[in-house]
Amino acid sequence: MPRLLPLALALLLLLPAGCTRDDDPIGPGSTEHTLGERTFRTYRPASLPDGRAVPLVVVLHGGAGSGAQAERAYGWDAAADRDGFVVAYPDGAGRSWNAGPGCCGAATRDGVDDVAFLEDVVAAVSRGVPIDPARVRVTGMSNGAMMAYRLACDSTVFTAIAPVAGMIIGDCPHPAPVPVLHIHGTGDESVPWAGGPGKRSNGGTGRIPIGIDGPPIRDMIATWRSTASCAAPTETVDGPVTTSIATCPGGRTVELISIAGAGHQWPGATPANPVATARLGLDPPSTALDATTVISKFFSTQPL
Repeated sequence: MPRLLPLALALLLLLPAGCTRDDDPIGPGSTEHTLGERTFRTYRPASLPDGRAVPLVVVLHGGAGSGAQAERAYGWDAAADRDGFVVAYPDGAGRSWNAGPGCCGAATRDGVDDVAFLEDVVAAVSRGVPIDPARVRVTGMSNGAMMAYRLACDSTVFTAIAPVAGMIIGDCPHPAPVPVLHIHGTGDESVPWAGGPGKRSNGGTGRIPIGIDGPPIRDMIATWRSTASCAAPTETVDGPVTTSIATCPGGRTVELISIAGAGHQWPGATPANPVATARLGLDPPSTALDATTVISKFFSTQPL
């Protein structure tokens, strides 16, 4: 009769292929992880120095997306190789994030505590590789962008946010004093630049609640600047790209980049395949801006 495997090895063999336990070291390359009943991916550049604390960027997919999809589409692995940080790609519950009342999807319907989950992801990554707690950043697309705002409202773990094509859902009277870079297309119909309900909004009701009905994006950012006691913004225009920057206490900034005519997509992303684009009515990614490069530079230049 064969000898029994040691318990630790036996448990490892029960994990899905490519996955690790949440307390394992995070090796170079792209790796899948489990955290309780939830999952996330990480990317660690092979060139990172051993033992030295490095930045972490958490990338949140949009509604109906996934961590793997965000990793494929947005180019953050290449940015990590270039700029020297670790990336985490969490998976939303039912491919959605509970960013506030009515939005969005199964995560909101089921009352999932995504703030706690994403804080746990940061803790799990920090157990696998040294992370500088002063440089834990978060960005996200659409519902993921809304979740990035929710983290600034309800958590102190994340030290800068960069929402793309999203908005604040619910109340946020006392956000953390973090730098903000918001990127948005003026042709976005899902989270309208001019405010009002998005084309997929159902008032936040039903089996898949999608409650998107807010103020104009300019007004939302102006309110955030006021809450953060920022100075009046300066604005520059470069073709279709308009950049507004306000300096805030502590040297941090609140920035808004708008892209004329761009729709509801991550600028500079790898386009989805034509069949999915047609079936889901997806907008093509704008080529006027590489959002990942811009956001990575923003994260690296903000004060600690």
